[in-house]
Amino acid sequence: MSNRRIILSTHNPGKLREIRQVLSTLPVRVVSLEDVCDLPEAPETGATFGENARNKALYYARATAQWCLADDSGLQVDALDGQPGVNSARYARDRLAGDADRAATDRANNDKLLAALKGVDDADRTARFICHLALADPQRVLIETSDTLEGRIARAPAGYNGFGYDPLFYLPQLDYTVAQLSLAEKNRISHRGKASLKFAKLLEGFLARL
Repeated sequence: MSNRRIILSTHNPGKLREIRQVLSTLPVRVVSLEDVCDLPEAPETGATFGENARNKALYYARATAQWCLADDSGLQVDALDGQPGVNSARYARDRLAGDADRAATDRANNDKLLAALKGVDDADRTARFICHLALADPQRVLIETSDTLEGRIARAPAGYNGFGYDPLFYLPQLDYTVAQLSLAEKNRISHRGKASLKFAKLLEGFLARL
C-alpha cells in the first residue's frame, strides 16, 4: 500500500512532530500547512473543540482536495470557569502585536494565565488539557477522537520541551510539568498523545478497508 498523504492543519512544528511520531508505523505521510500552498486560516468560530476540529478539517480538505487532519485543543481551568477554553491559543491576543511569533504568543498566554490565577490556592488550580481530532476528505468527516489530561496550573513555568501552556501544566502524580517530559513520555500520557493513539487505531482499520 502506497503512503496516503495527510495534511495536518497546523503551522505548529510541535504538533506536527507529535502526530508524526504516533502515526509513524502506518502507511501515511503527514505534512503541515507549511508544505502546501498558502491558504487563508480556517475560521475558528465553534463553541466546542469538536466543532472547531470538524470545521477546520473540512475547510482544508476542500481547499486542497486532500485528506486533512485537524486538531483543536486547549486548556480549561476550573477556577476560571473553564477559560481559556476554545480561545486558548488566542487568550492574550489583546496584549500582542499583530506580527507576534509563536514564542511571544506562548509567553503572553502563560503570563496572562498566571495573572488571572494570582492568589488562587494550589488545591483550586485544577485544570485539564482537551484535544479533539477530526480527519476529513472534501465531502465528510471520516474519523473523530478526543481525550483529556488532568493536572494543575503551576505558580511558575518549568521545563523547555513542548509548547503552549506545557511549562505551566503540572502533573502531581509525576511531580513534573508537561514541558519537563520527553516527547515519548508526553505522547504516552498527554491529551493529544492519547487522542492520537485512538486515532491511529481507527485510521489503521479505515485504511485496511480501502
